Amino acid sequence: MKLSNIFSRRNRILLRELVITDFKLRYQGSALGYIWSLLKPLMLFAILYVVFVIFLKIGSDVPHYPVYLLLGIVLWGFFVEATNQGMQAIVSRGDLIRKINFPKYIIIISGTISALINLFLNFIVIFIFILINGVSLRPEMLLFPLNILELYIFVLAIAFFLGAAYVKYRDVAYIWEVVLQGAFYAVPIIYPISMVLVHSKLAAQLLLLNPVAQVVQDARYNLVTDQTITASKLIGNPFIFAIPYIIVAVSIIIAGLYFKRNSKYFAEKV
Repeated sequence: MKLSNIFSRRNRILLRELVITDFKLRYQGSALGYIWSLLKPLMLFAILYVVFVIFLKIGSDVPHYPVYLLLGIVLWGFFVEATNQGMQAIVSRGDLIRKINFPKYIIIISGTISALINLFLNFIVIFIFILINGVSLRPEMLLFPLNILELYIFVLAIAFFLGAAYVKYRDVAYIWEVVLQGAFYAVPIIYPISMVLVHSKLAAQLLLLNPVAQVVQDARYNLVTDQTITASKLIGNPFIFAIPYIIVAVSIIIAGLYFKRNSKYFAEKV
């Protein structure tokens, strides 16, 4: 993928139109429309908060836990939505692929950007929660966009791989659904990592080597509270806590090559 092709005017226009179309079609026929992009994480947050915070008393030792929990839910929701969108993007655009010759990666990027727009809308709610909960404004908040950039690159890598694999193997959708169900509990979304740390420091360290878990914890540290346990705090060796970043970098390279190799056959198989 040459940079000159990625940023050409024709491709930018096509990408913009695909993103606009995806976003419009998503809530077409819905009474509440775009409001659902805000209500969905809020309803999930309400359920998890009542069950795990009020009844099970989880997170009582974490400052501003409601914001802490909501941020984790929103970031996880973006990960799920963007990877699912990317996985189905090529197949859902089969008619377009057969009619027009253009770089196929644009379809994957458009799907993930559509999910990214939803993420930005959810940030409005998060910042309202930050104000209501009296979260202190700190310089570390300026690093938060870097957390989102890292997560987006990882999401894009997975979307490239799943999107290409799904064209040939429809079973990928079922496998990925099971993976996401397990991964939800492997990432510290509804529970603080301190609960794992009490039982096993090694298990907590291994959890934070997952790029999604690392991003969620770093984002919570930067945006919510500096008492958040991050990979850099828990893992003293800089070479080891750099593993999530290495995974992200290697993933985007391998997924990009896999997608490029298979993209020439998309028109025949979708």
